[in-house]
Amino acid sequence: MSAAEPPQSAKAPVGDSATHAVASVGATYIGRFAPSPTGPLHVGSLVAALASWLDAKAHGGQWLVRIEDVDTTRCLPGMADVILQQLAACGLCSDAAPLYQSQRTNLYQQALTQLIANAQAYPCGCSRRAIEQALHQAGHDKPRHGELVYPGTCRAGLQGKAPRAWRFNTSFNESNRPLALDKKAHLDTHLIANKSSSIVFSWTDRRLGAQQQDVATEVGDFILKRADGCFAYQLVVVVDDSAQGITDVVRGQDLADNSARQILLQRALQLPTPRYLHTPLVLGANGEKLSKQNGAQALDVRDPLAALNQAAKVLGLAAQTRLTEGLAQWVLQWRNMSHLA
Repeated sequence: MSAAEPPQSAKAPVGDSATHAVASVGATYIGRFAPSPTGPLHVGSLVAALASWLDAKAHGGQWLVRIEDVDTTRCLPGMADVILQQLAACGLCSDAAPLYQSQRTNLYQQALTQLIANAQAYPCGCSRRAIEQALHQAGHDKPRHGELVYPGTCRAGLQGKAPRAWRFNTSFNESNRPLALDKKAHLDTHLIANKSSSIVFSWTDRRLGAQQQDVATEVGDFILKRADGCFAYQLVVVVDDSAQGITDVVRGQDLADNSARQILLQRALQLPTPRYLHTPLVLGANGEKLSKQNGAQALDVRDPLAALNQAAKVLGLAAQTRLTEGLAQWVLQWRNMSHLA
């Protein structure tokens, strides 16, 4: 399906999800690397790129590149090309033409429309400040680096406020989810009812092991479309992973706590769930994830092997002396890592 083609079914905005789910059980591995063009790649992002490429090649599969440029307020002109050039210099080339999220907003809107029609999304008129004040008054101040848990203020109606954004209703009922979507033999996701009647998602990360999250209490009703009109990461990544037939998501560990929200959306949209593997992070001098905000330097691809060896070390792989042969050796090493099977 191209970016301009509308979906064939209003029920499933990215194709016939039940059929796709059954086919994907034995389908060829398809992985992806999805950078945001807000700046050039650095060693931390190269770790995720290399890991996702190695995992695809070790499984005899395809590796795709998706440019996550849907947040036009943060993306820099020409940066997508810079990133693609950096990847190519390191020998990491997509097996298909890169997909650009900025060209696919019609699909995201159709997914949102489906959720609205099923009472799984609602308009919200709250500003961030209003949410913070409501939480403070309830004695639930946001912890440092923690989630700003939405208290559900607009779930029952806007109460005279103008709509600003759209949120996902985490209390939706899953009783109509087709069984075929839960029959991927390598996927372990299930629900646990707790005393507060909210839903705890439990799944298995290929590296981190057993994971679980109560989305309703730890995150709240999360944003699907922002007040500025941009679609939120959680929605667009779910739509695109399904549309591209992604079977395995390999990405940085900082994104691990997004998994439950994405599984929740996959279930609401009746889409298949891929396997997840979250890689170790490169930390900055302040002990936090290396990023452009804490001094990460742009990847120097004048010596791509040096950059790749640095990323490979983080992944527990032996240093190599030649680029092409080194990539092939790393594929073999990755394949022999039993805990990543």
